[in-house]
Amino acid sequence: MELELLLALLMFLTAIGALLAGYPVALTLGGVALLFALFGITLGVFPEPLLLSLPSRIQGGSIMQNETLIAVPLFVLMGVILERSRVAEDLLHIAGRLLGRMRGGLGYAVVLVGALLAASTGIVGATVITMTLIALPTMLAQKYDPKLATGTIAASGTLGQIIPPSIVLILLADAVSNAASQAANEMGVGSFVVSVGDLFAGALIPGLLLVGLYLGWIAVMAILKPESCPPVIDDDSPPLTGKEVAFGLGAPLFLIIAVLGAILSGIATPTEAASIGVAGALLLAGLRLSEAGDAFLVRIIAGAFAALLLILVIRNVMDLRLGVATTDAITLVGIAVIVVSAILFLAGTVAGMIILHRRGFLSLALKSGVHITSMVFLILIGASLFSLVFRGFGGDDMVADLLHAIPGGRWGALIGAMLVMFVLGFFLDFIEIVFVVVPLVTPPLIIMGFDPVWLGILMALNLQTSFLTPPFGFALFYLRGAAPDSVQTIEIWRGALPFIGLQLLMILAVAFLPQLATWLPSVQAN
Repeated sequence: MELELLLALLMFLTAIGALLAGYPVALTLGGVALLFALFGITLGVFPEPLLLSLPSRIQGGSIMQNETLIAVPLFVLMGVILERSRVAEDLLHIAGRLLGRMRGGLGYAVVLVGALLAASTGIVGATVITMTLIALPTMLAQKYDPKLATGTIAASGTLGQIIPPSIVLILLADAVSNAASQAANEMGVGSFVVSVGDLFAGALIPGLLLVGLYLGWIAVMAILKPESCPPVIDDDSPPLTGKEVAFGLGAPLFLIIAVLGAILSGIATPTEAASIGVAGALLLAGLRLSEAGDAFLVRIIAGAFAALLLILVIRNVMDLRLGVATTDAITLVGIAVIVVSAILFLAGTVAGMIILHRRGFLSLALKSGVHITSMVFLILIGASLFSLVFRGFGGDDMVADLLHAIPGGRWGALIGAMLVMFVLGFFLDFIEIVFVVVPLVTPPLIIMGFDPVWLGILMALNLQTSFLTPPFGFALFYLRGAAPDSVQTIEIWRGALPFIGLQLLMILAVAFLPQLATWLPSVQAN
C-alpha cells in the first residue's frame, strides 16, 4: 500500500514538473499516467483491467456523450467571432467616449467593457490583450497613472473567469458535478446535482459585486488622487450618434442578456443558449464588418435581431405546447409567428456568415475555434487517463487523508485546498487545474459538508485572484506582452495589488456569506 501511494505522489509531482517544463498539457497528463500505469503493472501494484475502462470513460457520459460539454465549442466560437470582428474595439471606443469626460471615466469604461467582454467571450488572454492594445495607449496619453491604468485593465480582463457565461464555469461545473456524484456514492446518499446553470446563477452576484468593487476603487482614486485619472481633454472626435451607441453598445448587451437570460430563466439549456450566442455573434459581426454593397444583407440581419426579441417575448408570455386540451387559435398564431421569426433569424445568421466570408474572417474564426476546442477536449481525455491511474494507485484516498489531517477541521482542509490551487494557478492554466486538481480535492470537501455550488464559486474566484497575482499571474504576463516598453513591469505589479485586495475581500464575503453564491441557484430551482 505504501508503494502504491508513493507512485501516486511521484506521478502527480512528475506531471506538475513536466507541465512547468513546458511540455504539451494533454500529452503530458496522458503520457505520465500511462508510463506510471505500466510501471505499476510491472511491480504488481496496479490493476491492469482498470486501463481497459478508459475507452468507455471517453465514449460514455463523462466526455463524448456529455451534453454539457457541447456548450464549450459553441461559447468558444462565439467569443472568437466577436474578437475577430472587432466588436470589442467598438465597445471600448464607445464606452470611453461616453464616460471619458468625467474623472476616472476611462477606467470606468475599461471595467464595464471588461465585464461585457467577459460575458461574451470568457477568454481571459484575448480580453486582456485586446484592452491593453486599445485602451492603455489612450489612458497613458490622457495622463493616467500607469499603475492604475494597468491594474484596471488586468483586473477587468480576469472577469472572464467569474462572470457567466464563462468557459471556466462550464468546465468547472462538469468537474464539480462529477465530484459531487462521487462524494454521494461514498456517502451512500442520493446524488448531488450540479448543473452549469447552477454555477452560472451562483457566479452572477459575486461577479457583479466584483465589478462594483472595481468601479468603487476607481471612484476612490478619483477623489483621493484626482491626478491619477484625469478626465479626457483633447478629444476632437465627433459626437456619438444614436445609431453608433445602439449597434456598438446596445447590440452586444442585448446578446449577452438574451444568452444569459435564456439560461437563468430556464428557457434554454446552456448548450441551446450557446448556439443562440454563436448566431447572435454572427449577426453582430455581420453588422460590424458590413460595407456599402451589403445593404440587403444588413437589412436581413436587422430583421433577425427583431425576430429574436419577438421569440423571447412570445415564449415568456404564451404556452406554445401542442397537443394540450386548451390549444386555441391565439396559441396557433403565436406558434406561426415563432416559426416565421425562427426562419428570419436563420436567414440573418446566414447573412452574417456571408459578410464574414466576404471579409475573409469566417474561415479564420472557425479555424481558431476548432483549435481551442480541440485543445480543451484533448486535455480532457489526457486528464481522464491521469485521474483513472491516480485513483488506481489509491491517490484519491491519499488526498482525502491529507485534507483530513490539516489542522482546523473542514475549514482548515478548505483553506489548504484553496492555497494549493492558488499556487498552481501561477504556473498552470485553469484548464489543467480544473481537470486535474478539482476532481481530487472536491469530493472530500463535499463529504465534509460543503455545498458543491458554493465550492465551485470559491474555486473560480480563487483562480481569478491567482491569475492577477504577481509575479506569475497569467493576466500580468498577457498585459506585459502587449503593453508599450515605457510601462515598467514593477508598475504593472503594483497596479494589480489593490485589485487583488478587492478579490480577497470578495472571496471572504462569499466564504462567510454563502447566500451570495447559493441564493440565486435556489431561486432558479424553485
